[in-house]
Amino acid sequence: MKEITLKTADNVKIALNHYQNGFERVVIIAPGWFMTKDSKAFKEISEVFAERSDVMTFDFRGHGRSSGFYTFTSKEIKDISAVIEYADKNYKEIYLVGFSLGAAVVLIAASTNDNIKKVIVVSPPSCFEKIENQVWKKEAWIPTLKKCELRRWFSIRPSLIIGRKIKPIEIVDKIKCPTLFIAGEKDPTVCYWHTESLYNKAVCKKQYELFKNCSHAEDLFIQDREKFVRICSDWLFEK
Repeated sequence: MKEITLKTADNVKIALNHYQNGFERVVIIAPGWFMTKDSKAFKEISEVFAERSDVMTFDFRGHGRSSGFYTFTSKEIKDISAVIEYADKNYKEIYLVGFSLGAAVVLIAASTNDNIKKVIVVSPPSCFEKIENQVWKKEAWIPTLKKCELRRWFSIRPSLIIGRKIKPIEIVDKIKCPTLFIAGEKDPTVCYWHTESLYNKAVCKKQYELFKNCSHAEDLFIQDREKFVRICSDWLFEK
């Protein structure tokens, strides 16, 4: 694995980990808010996908080793667009896998890019303004404490939550490529109805999976790793 730095259209530096294993396809992994490419969970997720594909896992602006300030999906489309453009020069097939707000950005990107072959979104919000974010629930704070990484926490640089945001629910029906929607039954941050509503409105080839007794985003991988890996691998590499 090597780290690469790209530049967005608005001159923000985006850091990504490139796992190169000689495949003609690449999985681009987009973490959610407060998570980075170098966090333990996303390193493990990247290594799993890297067994059957090349992988690019990147830091959104305002996170980790990327520059700028996080805008909660207002400008992050420019970040993933820079990664997709780089991947498009080197691979025949591009798959996108997004988590939480990273999943929202993945849906936005897939709705406007016909070069994307397959998509997986984990705990995607249908609309930023309707995110529940019930941090007092044990399903929220216990997984957060278990993932405590001070270096990651101190790397986060948010902006004000005021920019215009595209609502995933308004663009999901424009996605043409096969899309897998995954939700956690006990998600206190982005309740599973968000994922269900997106799945119901999508018109592409699609599949919906609800993880029983699981919470949010990368926690589904942590809490039920075998099922998560099996479902995602089947969707990306077997269908």
